[in-house]
Amino acid sequence: MKTHQKIYIFFKTIFGYFFAILALLLIGWFMIITAIIIKCDSKGPIFFKQDRIGKNKKIFKVYKFRTMRIDTPNNIPTHMLSNPDMYITKIGKFLRKTSIDEFPQLLNILKGQMAFVGPRPALYNQDDLVALRDKYHANDIKPGLTGLAQVKGRDELPIEIKAQYDGEYIKKLSIWFDIKICFMTLFAVFTHKGVKEGK
Repeated sequence: MKTHQKIYIFFKTIFGYFFAILALLLIGWFMIITAIIIKCDSKGPIFFKQDRIGKNKKIFKVYKFRTMRIDTPNNIPTHMLSNPDMYITKIGKFLRKTSIDEFPQLLNILKGQMAFVGPRPALYNQDDLVALRDKYHANDIKPGLTGLAQVKGRDELPIEIKAQYDGEYIKKLSIWFDIKICFMTLFAVFTHKGVKEGK
């Protein structure tokens, strides 16, 4: 990694904390309303916690709003379930399409486990994806709330292509590239680009 990229990552972390706090102050009320709706919609906790791979392949708990029933098989990507629709709650489908289920990851950013932009955190048992990311040095930085692979196809991309996009992100890492990905993310969210039942 180039020196200017290392310097950028340092400042990216500081600004990440600032913007995460600002975001929580601005949308905290909305997250509370979402939590109440989730609780009324189905039995179970408000948040969903899952082991994910972080920087340097350190495992951490990622936070999401719960979008599935509590009897859903654990640690299996939703798209790999034989019938995902039978597990996704009524409000869960909306939360996934709008990516509102990802909002609690602002807490992961405050804990220093994630950034706003970076490779999406892999499941702890996705050995194939983790190995491919090693090839591209994508495990050397914090995973992101959004990333290049997210805006290039998201659920529709095969693992090999996702890893290649993660590698491209590492090569082009800069403030301008992060800003571009953020704008592309907004477009992808509003158009539901690449969204399938599960992320």
